[in-house]
Amino acid sequence: MDIPPNQIPKGNILIVDDTPENLHLLSSTLTERGYQVRGVIDGVMALRVVRSAPPDLILLDIQMPRINGYEVCQQLKAAEQTREIPVIFLSVLDETWDKVKAFEVGGADYITKPFQAEEVLARIENQLALQAAKTEIRNLNAELEQRVQQRTEQLAAANQELRIEITQRQQAEATLRQQAEQKELLAEITQRIRQSLNLDAILNTTVVEVRQLLRVERVLIYRFEPDWSGVVIVESVITPNLSILGRTVRDQCFSDGYARQYRQGRVLNIADIYAANLSPCHVDLLANLQIRANLVVPIVREQTLWGLLSVNQCTQPRPWSPLEIDLLKQLSDQVAIALQQSHLYQQVQQLNANLEQQVQARTAQLQQARDFDALLKRITDKVRDNLDERQILQTAVQELALGLAVASCDTALYDLGQQTATTCYEYTTLSRQKQGKTVSMAEFPEIYHHLLHRQWFQSCEPYLEHGALTLLACPIFDDQGVLGDLWLSRLQATVFVEHEIRLVQQVANQCAIAIRQARLYAAAQSQVAALESLHQMKDDFLSTVSHELRTPVTNMKMAIKMLKVTLARSETAATDEPAITDISQSANATPNSRVTQYLRILDSECEREISLINDLLDLQRLEFTSAPLVTECIDLKLWLSALLESFQERADAHQQYLQIEIPDSPPHIQSNPDALNRILVELLHNACKYTPPEERIVVSVAVEQNQLQLRVTNFGAEIPASDLPQIFDKFYRVAHADRWKQGGTGLGLALVQKLVKRLGGAIDVNSAQGETTFVVSLPIVV
Repeated sequence: MDIPPNQIPKGNILIVDDTPENLHLLSSTLTERGYQVRGVIDGVMALRVVRSAPPDLILLDIQMPRINGYEVCQQLKAAEQTREIPVIFLSVLDETWDKVKAFEVGGADYITKPFQAEEVLARIENQLALQAAKTEIRNLNAELEQRVQQRTEQLAAANQELRIEITQRQQAEATLRQQAEQKELLAEITQRIRQSLNLDAILNTTVVEVRQLLRVERVLIYRFEPDWSGVVIVESVITPNLSILGRTVRDQCFSDGYARQYRQGRVLNIADIYAANLSPCHVDLLANLQIRANLVVPIVREQTLWGLLSVNQCTQPRPWSPLEIDLLKQLSDQVAIALQQSHLYQQVQQLNANLEQQVQARTAQLQQARDFDALLKRITDKVRDNLDERQILQTAVQELALGLAVASCDTALYDLGQQTATTCYEYTTLSRQKQGKTVSMAEFPEIYHHLLHRQWFQSCEPYLEHGALTLLACPIFDDQGVLGDLWLSRLQATVFVEHEIRLVQQVANQCAIAIRQARLYAAAQSQVAALESLHQMKDDFLSTVSHELRTPVTNMKMAIKMLKVTLARSETAATDEPAITDISQSANATPNSRVTQYLRILDSECEREISLINDLLDLQRLEFTSAPLVTECIDLKLWLSALLESFQERADAHQQYLQIEIPDSPPHIQSNPDALNRILVELLHNACKYTPPEERIVVSVAVEQNQLQLRVTNFGAEIPASDLPQIFDKFYRVAHADRWKQGGTGLGLALVQKLVKRLGGAIDVNSAQGETTFVVSLPIVV
């Protein structure tokens, strides 16, 4: 059954985004365009899906739970199976370093949210096209490698047969150790020859290894010319004076008959030229070449006598053993095989060159697309990094004009209310100027009819001595409306082709996004300024109210004290008993017990009010004061002992155990004693408040990596994990945790955190398994 073209799957795409709306929108859009789409909501699931069934392309969000997009991309690029999958980042992050990092970890593209569906589709199509081109190139290379492999396997089969023959001979002559050793050396030489496909390297390796193997004075390779003359093309000599490299040799005695014999495997074995019954001309030739003893084997390639491998003893006679002759023949065979292999390699190289030309032709077709992609990316990066409308349009116009090599490029912004278009920026080599001009859309209804309906168009108009100009107009628009237009002009009487138009449209889309972002940024800046003003008003109000509350509360405190004194005197006079200074002792002793109780409540609430006001003022002062605190040298042991005495009585009253763990000789530190006192007092106050009876409170001091570690741990109480992130927030209190019903302002830990930061330290809290520990880390400055 035929599948409609728009339903044929174009590719397999994986979308990774923890926002369901984005995931649904992208999945629906891409599915409608014929792509096979899978979606996951975090990086861990994405890695699992990719490893089980790799997609053709990945759209990857950055900010996700468990593992972010950068780490997902790094893991994909580190694995060979998923390294080639293109990754397009899709994120709300719009900072330059975010994009740079995306490309550093291997991203192929970067799209900023909110995205346009057409932009995403265009980016996907570009990446899939590039991936398809890479795949086609790899297929061509694979085809080449397959052909080389086939030829190599043929040679390997021949070599295998040779190895079998050598092995059989070694087994037959196992009793001859020298023969076995020489055959092993031959195998080594053969291996070295086979390691290279370069003909010069093969031949030079052969003569060097043979001379060292046979311990002779000279080894050379002689290559025949069509007239049976020849040239010494490579040699290895024991001394330079024996060299005949490059010498042309013409043997008048050599004929087709000798050539046929050598082609059939003839070996020339001469122990001494003067005792070998040679013709005088042959003796003279050999003597002229400084040859006294000569061993020659033919090099036959494809039934053709290619040359001779000649072993010479130049200064004295030398008999040649059958083993040496046999080894030289085998080595000649290996040289012939290597020659054939080199010839095949040259053929493969030629084939590769042909394929390379095809690849280059195909690459040339893709190069312009890649150049346009690079231009688009450069423009996108620049306009996305800018929040000034004029600069955005200036960048787009200049880059487009230079990238497309047009005569002029300009852009205009629309005022739809006034129905006007104002040219904001122009880059031109023409004599006419448009920048700063405003035109009424009503004067050119046909032009702006297309542009306002989001349609591009081309036209042609005469231009002075240059003949005609080809014009391309493209609207700048987004889902909220048309913002302006882009105009390009070229002098040649040629139209703008499809990929050029597509590039201009993509640039226009990027301009629309950037302009909208710039306008949103301007609006946001205005809102930020308003919020900052409100925040300042709030701070001023809080400061004023706190100071204004302190005065009447102070008067109330004084009045309460005077009432206590008056009440105590009244009761003393009535009962002739000593004055009671502690009002709590007379709670049930006099008829005024209710008055006493009310005074105690009023006193307690007044203290709470004063504490709240003081905490508010302290916080306000810390937030708006950046001057460093005055420090002095503090003896930790004396300071802790004095401070903890006041809490011992409170711990005893609550049946709590206060325990101190401090080194015998703790270091002296340079710090602010008031701030340090306030920090420890607040932490101990919290510990006493939340520790049940019969449980411990431990204060310990330790030194780790030049840091003073001050720990306050209380047992029998635990802060829920859900409350830990807010524990240092202003006015935050853990629900139902105040065991002794002492109340509090919820500002103590916020003050502690700010004081620790002012001292250059850090505070952390851990709570689990029935215990809670606050750790204050301060630098040791002596």
